[in-house]
Amino acid sequence: MDIVLRCAFVFGFVFVLMRALGRRELSQLQPFDLVLLVVLGDLITQGVLQSDMSVTGSMLAVGTFAMLSVGVSYLSFRFQRVRPLLEGEPIVIVQDGNAIEPNLRRERLTLDDVHEEARLQGIASLKDVRWAVLETSGRISFITR
Repeated sequence: MDIVLRCAFVFGFVFVLMRALGRRELSQLQPFDLVLLVVLGDLITQGVLQSDMSVTGSMLAVGTFAMLSVGVSYLSFRFQRVRPLLEGEPIVIVQDGNAIEPNLRRERLTLDDVHEEARLQGIASLKDVRWAVLETSGRISFITR
């Protein structure tokens, strides 16, 4: 039971941490960030399992994480009011060719980041953009004129 409680606590901590990191950081992983995530996974495992290196302990930890993930997913699916809290909401960052600076600042995005993503999607200028929306996945959707 101790493993399940520690796992639930760590799950909550990691969930809040990922929400606090923001969409930009999660969508633009660099090779070093990937290595950090692998190391983070190992550290979480050590913290959850403590000195229990048994197969049963590992199965309990993985099972608890899986059940909590399914639970959060179900809550988001079933209860529309908690969805913004669990998943976030899309944010408009460009409207009618003009960047919305407060929204960019809040998401720690630069105008250069938005220009880069627009170029990657074949858009030469933000003046051609009616809306640019930072999706909950961290990707930017552009709606042109």
